[in-house]
Amino acid sequence: MVQKIGGFRRKTRQKLSKPRRSKGKISVKKFFQTFEEKDKVVLNAEPAVQKGMYFPRFHGKIGIIKKKIGKCYKLLIKDGKKEKTLIVHPIHLKKIKV
Repeated sequence: MVQKIGGFRRKTRQKLSKPRRSKGKISVKKFFQTFEEKDKVVLNAEPAVQKGMYFPRFHGKIGIIKKKIGKCYKLLIKDGKKEKTLIVHPIHLKKIKV
């Protein structure tokens, strides 16, 4: 068998890059933001923080918060017809106003 070439962030140059004006220190407010159960959030990666980051395939997907696990949140997303659970740090989440 042939070995897989590339890692977790392969082919994500555009997806996981920041706009020029937003480069620099990360927002402390965004780092410590809290969510309630059943809140709807968008997966929006913060490239400067790799801990608690989801797989880049799910970038831009909408998920529902299920519960808090330590500093991170467990959320449910739909990937095609399947429902998947992800554990994501709050810096990579953005709340949707409904």
